[in-house]
Amino acid sequence: MKLGHNAKLLLCFIGIFCCYFYYGIVQEKITRGTYGAENERYFYTMFLVFCQCIINAMFAKGILLVTDSPSDKTPAYLSFICGVTYVGAMLASNASLKWVNYPTQVLGKSCKPIPVMLLGVILAGKRYNIVKYLSVMLIVVGVALFMYKDGKSDGSGFTIGSGEMLLLTSLTLDGLTGVAQEKMRGHGMKAHYMMLMMNLSALVVMTISLLATGEIWEALTFCTKHPEVVPEIITFGFASALGQNFIFITVSVFGPLMCSIMTTTRKFFTILGSVVLFGNALATRQWIGTAVVFAGLVLNDRFGKTVKVEKL
Repeated sequence: MKLGHNAKLLLCFIGIFCCYFYYGIVQEKITRGTYGAENERYFYTMFLVFCQCIINAMFAKGILLVTDSPSDKTPAYLSFICGVTYVGAMLASNASLKWVNYPTQVLGKSCKPIPVMLLGVILAGKRYNIVKYLSVMLIVVGVALFMYKDGKSDGSGFTIGSGEMLLLTSLTLDGLTGVAQEKMRGHGMKAHYMMLMMNLSALVVMTISLLATGEIWEALTFCTKHPEVVPEIITFGFASALGQNFIFITVSVFGPLMCSIMTTTRKFFTILGSVVLFGNALATRQWIGTAVVFAGLVLNDRFGKTVKVEKL
């Protein structure tokens, strides 16, 4: 049975939501847990991303072998750009936590659809109607209102420091990833070829980074000393692979902008789900944010269709 447009979109959203919900649980267990009698912590995030990319690539290759997909003719440089920008955005976002707190990082990354949309227009020739721009802005503002954590100001005002610059770099690279994916999609590249080639390209960057920093040897020593972390890393990788499976289906069928909207609203729906299931209270601001997000989603669904432009 062939799924309709809306049914496939809903399936992809549920798949992304469930896989990355479990992914977050395993990631927190690895990075915040302790190992051995000395209660040692795991600090090797680049090695974790490296293992994640290996399992992602193996998963995508397995799907391609099982489905006997025809060879792909997309230029290799697009896959390499996509892999480099993908890893760069992830590393810049993680590194920003040395200077900014987690809520600030979440707020910054909630703006991801904006660079994906703007750079798609500038570099990939995408065109959207005015309602599309409005709906994306509503979703971003609504998520920001919902995720914002009230706190006391130190009176110093807003300044652009290293953490903020890294967040801006991460967002720019997210936008460039979207451009590369849009161009790959334009060449007819299917979801699992896109997933395979992006992760193989990312592995090149991660291998160089791990060897340059020496982190690979420290991580391997830790895994040898605490072998119980290995199955957790493998589980983390498979959760990532299943999540990426739905992400790349979304990118290839619905486009990078829709994918960025879905991944941005994922945390919003996670917290909203806890409110429904466990009766956690929301602040007035969060209820306003919820209304704004749903207004943006409804506008996007009803009137935010991409304008198709004839190429000269």
